Amino acid sequence: MKIAVLMGGQSGEHDVSLVSGSSISKALQNQGFETINVIISLAGVWSLEDGREVTILPKPSKGLWLVEDNKELPIDLVFPVLHGPKGEDGTIQGLLELASLPYVGSGVLGSACGMDKAVMKALFRDASLPTPKTILLEAMDLDYVEKEIGYPCFVKPANLGSSVGINKAKDRRQLEEALKIAFLYDTRVVVEEAVKNPREIECSVLGGDRLMVSIPGEIIPDGEFYTYDSKYNSLSSKLEIPADLSEKQINLVQELSIKAFRAVGATGLARVDFLIEKETGKILLNEINTMPGFTPISMYPKLWEKSPTPFTYGELVCELINLALERHKKKSVLKVTR
Repeated sequence: MKIAVLMGGQSGEHDVSLVSGSSISKALQNQGFETINVIISLAGVWSLEDGREVTILPKPSKGLWLVEDNKELPIDLVFPVLHGPKGEDGTIQGLLELASLPYVGSGVLGSACGMDKAVMKALFRDASLPTPKTILLEAMDLDYVEKEIGYPCFVKPANLGSSVGINKAKDRRQLEEALKIAFLYDTRVVVEEAVKNPREIECSVLGGDRLMVSIPGEIIPDGEFYTYDSKYNSLSSKLEIPADLSEKQINLVQELSIKAFRAVGATGLARVDFLIEKETGKILLNEINTMPGFTPISMYPKLWEKSPTPFTYGELVCELINLALERHKKKSVLKVTR
């Protein structure tokens, strides 16, 4: 099979995507697939590694369209390893649906709902899942935040990941600064109550109609919370796999992970993140990530490597390919006429 691996993209997670995409492409090659790496620049230009520009036409297609050569480069499937807006939010997924190309990961709806933190939290609440109180802002409104949430609180761009643009505010001055930063990345900003002294727990979900869930792992950040630098630049942050949890806590985290996956309409894969209050043991659902970081040392694949039903990195990417083909086949037989 010939697989196009999309990486980069127009978001604050561009660099993270390049690392994930390169790792996945190498793993696919080791599993016997032929890969074509497509790098999407911050300006939105799609190009192959040799610099030739390509695109995917929004029509029933058999592959990539070489712009300068004015011809098609056949592919069998797309692996969009894109994090954040214009990649993980349903936009690329919509283009691939129009082109009738099978692709890895959630569809348009699941991707969009999993990306927008305000919509995601609304779906969690509708499914009666425990989650910190969250409000949505589309303009600076400090009084509203203080009335509804108070301090301390977290300020986040609604459509972004990897902790980009996220800050903790403990007073009005910090809140104003945090909002200014968040609005640089998105027109929609969420503010949520800060859980007191939390543990950060993550769990991986894999599957389509039938779901599998990994053992939970714990993030031990080098600071007050897991920032971008903590994730990618710090040597002090740690991952503990498995997390030191009771059997009851493990079962609840796994149960909530599947419910969160279903609540947003995800498919294929997702990493689900939790906060556990150290004093009370209360478990709160923080968010879901429908295309998590995917380097060999990222939490998503590491959790599967050490789960009771283990997957190596290579086995994991192969399973995701199979799931994508199954979903595409299932959708291809749906009626389009009365």
